[in-house]
Amino acid sequence: MNPVRPGDSPAQSHASLLYSPGSMGSAGARDDSGEPEDRVKIKSKLVSAWNSVKYGWTFKSKSRFNKRSPVVLLGQPYLLSYSGDREAFRRAFSSLFWLTYRKSFPQLAGSTLTSDCGWGCMLRSGQMLLAQGLVLHLLPQGWTWSASHHTTKDDLEVLPSQPFSSTSVAAVEAPRVRRKSLGSSLLEGDGSGSEATHRLVVSWFVDQPEQPFGLHQLVEMGKSLGKQAGDWYGPATAAHIIRKAVAASDLSDLVVYVAQDCTVFKGDIVRLCERPQPEGPRGRGAPWRSLILMVPVRLGGDALNPAYTESVKRLLRLECCIGIIGGRPKHSLYFVGFQDEQLVYLDPHYSQSTVEISQEDFPLESFHCKAARKMAFSRMDPSCAVGFYARSQQDFETLCVLVSAALNAEKDKYPMFTFVEGQRMEEGDDGQSEKSFFSDVCIFSQRKASSASQSSSTDEFVLL
Repeated sequence: MNPVRPGDSPAQSHASLLYSPGSMGSAGARDDSGEPEDRVKIKSKLVSAWNSVKYGWTFKSKSRFNKRSPVVLLGQPYLLSYSGDREAFRRAFSSLFWLTYRKSFPQLAGSTLTSDCGWGCMLRSGQMLLAQGLVLHLLPQGWTWSASHHTTKDDLEVLPSQPFSSTSVAAVEAPRVRRKSLGSSLLEGDGSGSEATHRLVVSWFVDQPEQPFGLHQLVEMGKSLGKQAGDWYGPATAAHIIRKAVAASDLSDLVVYVAQDCTVFKGDIVRLCERPQPEGPRGRGAPWRSLILMVPVRLGGDALNPAYTESVKRLLRLECCIGIIGGRPKHSLYFVGFQDEQLVYLDPHYSQSTVEISQEDFPLESFHCKAARKMAFSRMDPSCAVGFYARSQQDFETLCVLVSAALNAEKDKYPMFTFVEGQRMEEGDDGQSEKSFFSDVCIFSQRKASSASQSSSTDEFVLL
């Protein structure tokens, strides 16, 4: 086995061994070492098989869901013992964007890497959270992918004698911000316009240098934060990269705000969203830019403080919540809901080939997950970032009220983060210092507070 080069991170060393230019050639040709096509194909298959074993996604058993307990998915509750709820859950989950490791994409600038296997999982989780925000921003309320019900797999049994009941979803209280009630409306087909927008948004995340939210663009944005291709990224770093990528895109009616020190300055957000916008197909005359709010937090020391489990649940019950990027230690995940004491998530640790989007009807199946998975709250890494979306100023004001109520429901505990009036930004500043995001993002219960100084508060305290 080739030795690890001095100065390489484990991810870079692993990637250089598996994805060096000579290790995989183009189909139908000889690679750089002059190997014949059949040998190149065999090598490619072996690498894919190795990735599947190493990252453990393909061979995991399916998660089993409790039919009697509600499952919450991004603000919507479902009782899976009812056929209508079950089908609505399946379609809603399958419509979420699933963005995973990819291989054989164009070489990343400044490196020899043509895959992000082993190091890009946090960027992929960030992509999924951003994609959910874009779905709410660009697609009709209650949109789901028309083909999702053909691809979903689960091990749930349906009680055939139980008809769908609109009261079944009331088993969990979920304050409504703007989306329609899911129920039967989820099962309606989409128009061709929605599917065209769906396909367009997918294309923005394909790993080509010109795509605004593909890996090439995100890695480039990370360079100003001291990150290079092959490095590990933490939740706060990923949040700031997303902010920079959206600011550099053509989405003139959308901004991303990343909270500092577990504090959301409402005045800063108002100033960001009220800024004049250039004329465009979506920005013409709009007085308020829609908002994706990201709040990096640390919910404990080496492990999740159980005191914050209920707060996380309450946030995931809100329809304005677009998920949490975090995971378990050294393994980033995108959390989208929960059932009982387990989180529901999408896992980026699955290696797939890059999709060619030059054809108008390029395949979409690899961008949507076929099986929901669960993980115990106790395994959640305390370092994470929570995301929210607000379309209008009124939605933002409602968001502040609902999120504050969720965070302060238990008066005897410190909230995960807070909303305050006023501004932190200075005139001419975008409010998102590329240095200050490494400041404190730790929160502890009163019992743990005395030991806070013993733990690092940086974004990379726990590598995901």
